[in-house]
Amino acid sequence: MTKSNLTIAKLYLLLIAVLGCFSLLTQFYLSIESGLAPPHIVFFRYFAYFTITTNILVTIISVMLLLAPNSRLGEFLGRQKTLTATTSYILVVGIIYNVLLRIIWKPEGLQLIVNELLHAVIPILFLIYWLIFVRKDELKWNSVWPWLLYPIIYTIYVFIFGAITGFYPYHFIDLAQLGLKTTIINACGITLFFIAISLLLVGISKLYKKPV
Repeated sequence: MTKSNLTIAKLYLLLIAVLGCFSLLTQFYLSIESGLAPPHIVFFRYFAYFTITTNILVTIISVMLLLAPNSRLGEFLGRQKTLTATTSYILVVGIIYNVLLRIIWKPEGLQLIVNELLHAVIPILFLIYWLIFVRKDELKWNSVWPWLLYPIIYTIYVFIFGAITGFYPYHFIDLAQLGLKTTIINACGITLFFIAISLLLVGISKLYKKPV
């Protein structure tokens, strides 16, 4: 990557980091201010959303690649496979929200702004960053399987959290309302969707004739 492109990439990461920090902190504030549950309950529910955990991941990556790219953590987060996996996660956030959830929730005011940042703006920005600035010559079709670890761990956590508290962040994995069979079918369907998006990204990488 040329010095000019590197500067542009850093400015792009700075934009994502700033928007990520703003939207995540504001969403936490709005959740507390909503009064729907006591603050300590809101805290744990906040981290039960895949949208939140994934946007936190995107923000951490952006900050680390800006401030400490040569650190051990920075080097891991800056790997092609790590960045591509994260791109697949944040794309799933955007697609599932806009296809399944947008029609059932109509936020207003500041919540609307934060909602669009988390579910549309940041996913698109990170995808563009991946397309333009991330090398892709090391990606292989079988690279996608380890990427499923994060969504699988998240799903297990949500089921345990829901069993203990009765709260499920998304209606399509609400075990209490849907029952075990339907919930498992939905979870498997989402897993297949993760695989499809990941394979699509690897497929796109094959179109690049040389590292960017």
